[in-house]
Amino acid sequence: MASQIFTICFSILIGLVLLKDVGAYSDINVYELVKGNFSVKITNYGATVLSVILPDKNGKLDDVILGYETVDEYKTDSTYFGGLIGRVANRIGHARFKLNGVSYKLPANDHGNTLHGGSVGFNDVVWTVDEYVRDKYISLRYLSHDGEQGFPGTVDVYVMYMLVGTNRLAIKMVAKPLNRPTPINLASHTYWNLAGHNSGDILSHEIQIFGSHITPVDQKLIPTGKILNIEGTPFDFLKPRAIGSRFKEIPDGYDINYVIDYQTNKHGKLHVHKVAAVHDPTSGRKMELWSNKPGVQFYTSNMLNTTKGKNGATYNTYQAFCLETQGFPDSVNHHNFPSQVVQPGEKYKHLMIYRFTTV
Repeated sequence: MASQIFTICFSILIGLVLLKDVGAYSDINVYELVKGNFSVKITNYGATVLSVILPDKNGKLDDVILGYETVDEYKTDSTYFGGLIGRVANRIGHARFKLNGVSYKLPANDHGNTLHGGSVGFNDVVWTVDEYVRDKYISLRYLSHDGEQGFPGTVDVYVMYMLVGTNRLAIKMVAKPLNRPTPINLASHTYWNLAGHNSGDILSHEIQIFGSHITPVDQKLIPTGKILNIEGTPFDFLKPRAIGSRFKEIPDGYDINYVIDYQTNKHGKLHVHKVAAVHDPTSGRKMELWSNKPGVQFYTSNMLNTTKGKNGATYNTYQAFCLETQGFPDSVNHHNFPSQVVQPGEKYKHLMIYRFTTV
C-alpha cells in the first residue's frame, strides 16, 4: 500500500502541476467526478465537497458525507460542511499575530478568536474552475488579495480533487504568496459518516490515529503551546477502538489537534504518512487517510444540533467525524510549533489521499 501511495503522490506532484488558467467557468455550478460506482460532487462555491458516494460490503451505495440540499444553503453555513478552509484553518488566538515586527488584527469570529480564516474564509468565496475531466479530476483557483480578512500579501491558491486508482480520492492544495510573507494553512473540512450521512451517530465507528501527542487547548480551544503525550489517556487512538468508547471521560466530544508520528527526508521535508484509519462495522466501509502535514484535527461534530441537511436529513450531535490534516492551530503565536509562514517564491503544498475499502 505504501508504494502505491508514493506512486500516487508522484503523479500528483509531478504530472498534474501544470494547470491551464482558462477561467472558462465563472458561475456557481456543481461538478461530478465519477469512476465506476465511486462518485464525488464538488461546487466551485467554497471549493466545497457536496457528496461522496461509495458501496458498502454488500454493494449498497450511500452518500457518506454530511451536507445541504442546495448550494445556496452553504452561503449561510456555520458548520463548514465540506469547505476548503483558508487562508489559515483552525483558530488564531485573540484574532491577532505578529510577523516580521508588524502586528496584524483579524476578524474575531469565534469568542474573541479567529476561526477558519475569518468571517469570510475561502469556503465562502467563488472559485474559478481551471480544468474539469469528469472521470479524473477538477482543479479550482482563487486569488486572495492583500489585506483580505486582515492577512498580509496576495496569494494565488488552487486545489485539485482527483479520482486515483480504485475508490481513492486525492486532494492537492497549493498556495503561492506573490508579494509578501504570510501564514497559510489550508484544510478540507469534510464531515464523514461511513454508514451513510443520515444513519445516526458515529460513536461505534472504530478509529486509529497515528499520533501519540496532542496540542492541548484552553477553554476557548486555543492551544496552550504545550505538546502532550496522550498514550493511555482517553485521547489515545494508537490502537483501533470505538470513537465513543471513552466518551464518559470526554463529555464534550473530541475537538483536538493530534501531532502525527511522522518522518522527514534528508532535507527536513515531511514524507507522505498514514494519518488515520476509520472502520464502520455495520456497513463494512473503511477509510484510510494519508497526508504530508504534521497535524490532524479530530472533531466529532460536537456542535451539530438538529441541523437540516440534504435528502430531508436532520443532523444531530456526534453524527459525523472530521479529520482535517493541517499545520498546528495558532502556530503564528507559538514559535515552538512548525511555522506556517510562506515566503514569496515558495509554495505551500498540502496533499491528502483517502483510500476506501470494505471489510
